Amino acid sequence: MTARYAAPDPSAADGWQLRRLTAPSRLFGANGLRTGPDGRVYVAQVTGSQISALDLASGELETVSARGGDIIAPDDVAFGDDGTLFATEVMDGRVSARDTAGRTRVLRDDLPCANGITVHRGRLFVGECRDGGRLMELPLDGGAPRILLENLPSPNAMEVGPDGLLYYPLMTANEIWRVDPDGGEPQRVAADLGVPDAVKFDPDGFIVSTQVASGQVLRIDPRSGEKTGLAQLNPGLDNLTFVGDRLFASNFTGEITEILAGGQTSTLLPGGLNWPLDLTVADGRLYVADGTYFYEVGPDGVLQTVGMLFSPGYPGFLRGVTAVGAAEFVVTTSGGQVARYRPADGETDFLATDFDQLYGVDVDGDGTIVFAELGTGRLLALRSGAVETLASGLREPVGVAIDADGAPLVAESGAGRVVRVGPGGVDTVVDGLQRPQGLHVRGERLYIVDAGAGELVEFDLATEPSRARTTIAAGLPVGPPPGVEPKPLKGMPPFSGPQGPFAGVTSGPDGTLYVSADGDGSVLAVARI
Repeated sequence: MTARYAAPDPSAADGWQLRRLTAPSRLFGANGLRTGPDGRVYVAQVTGSQISALDLASGELETVSARGGDIIAPDDVAFGDDGTLFATEVMDGRVSARDTAGRTRVLRDDLPCANGITVHRGRLFVGECRDGGRLMELPLDGGAPRILLENLPSPNAMEVGPDGLLYYPLMTANEIWRVDPDGGEPQRVAADLGVPDAVKFDPDGFIVSTQVASGQVLRIDPRSGEKTGLAQLNPGLDNLTFVGDRLFASNFTGEITEILAGGQTSTLLPGGLNWPLDLTVADGRLYVADGTYFYEVGPDGVLQTVGMLFSPGYPGFLRGVTAVGAAEFVVTTSGGQVARYRPADGETDFLATDFDQLYGVDVDGDGTIVFAELGTGRLLALRSGAVETLASGLREPVGVAIDADGAPLVAESGAGRVVRVGPGGVDTVVDGLQRPQGLHVRGERLYIVDAGAGELVEFDLATEPSRARTTIAAGLPVGPPPGVEPKPLKGMPPFSGPQGPFAGVTSGPDGTLYVSADGDGSVLAVARI
């Protein structure tokens, strides 16, 4: 199978050893699923801006539309009778068509949160997964859509049934409905589900629906609404497809599972970290923020879900994280919020909101929360409920750390440097970097993930004036693969704001450094020999 990140293995400098604590991920998550005309399973991957095709017979995974290409943040796919692949681009509000020669054109670019998509007898149907979303038919020539329904509570992946009616889940209402695509009043089919996000039909004409919050795969009689459980999987299910009479379901984690008879399942592709961002250690345990998931990473690399988007009290798409207790974390979200998160209690206290693209966060000795706001180029502090600006005019500030003297350090990714912010202003600590992101201070040592160079850098804060700098690991799979220029991910309200890469770094009690390799979806451990 083709890896999602093609690059040589990382290496450590003399005196250090490097190992992968978790395995690289095969996909950038797994969202829409559709069986193609060639019998392969096509997988849309929102955060990776990628569409892959999986051959069930050979196990080969081919990238059909690559990151950096014409299709951005694909959430669902469908096929026309001539083999044209249609994709919804949820973050750009677009629907694109890719012909069999690989040429792509945009049909519409004015459909906010375009998500569910299906083709029936040459007719293309699309839904907007948002509050007040619309269900519509799109002319294949890119003309104005014909609105079937509007003001819907988050419609998602839909399908036309054997009866010719269009069936669609309403996530916020927790229901499945149907409507005649030629007009008429909609009818409710099923209610009180586990937050349905996709519907398809089995060979016997029954609805099969994934439930994102409960992890159930349900078989529903479209005539009576009677429900039967086919399988219980992990929450985070996104879509499903049939290949003949074989049923497969996708998960946000990238896992693709085959549903067998009697509630049995078989993993076709394992899940993993979609795009690990910041990390922290609490009570000797390593935690990683993975956007829609928050994990504890076991010593053997097994990921244990601590919280996810549909868990009680989850703060939202997590980006920055730092532990402030054994079971309490200060986090930043892509929705522009700073919060205290207690996953064991299912509780979040939002401390400050409405910021523009928050990234790194740290807490100093007196409890002041320091965090970077990429969108405005500011370093901010929250103390006693009030927010103050510590520095402004920074170039793409992302990583944050507090040094041994209590002074905040911030990585200016756009300037290739790390600066210290104090009463007298901003002073350069380390320069000559390519794209610094994650920062971590341990004693008098500063550790920097330079995502542009693919390096982990150790810097001696105490040595004056030379301040020794050492590259302790190189070839790190962070940022986009070599030669790829990713296009911006604008976000998916209300689920997330704008999304961007961030490779964090932290350390454990024994001094082992942990790096979130957002490029290949793994966590790396770097330790002195």
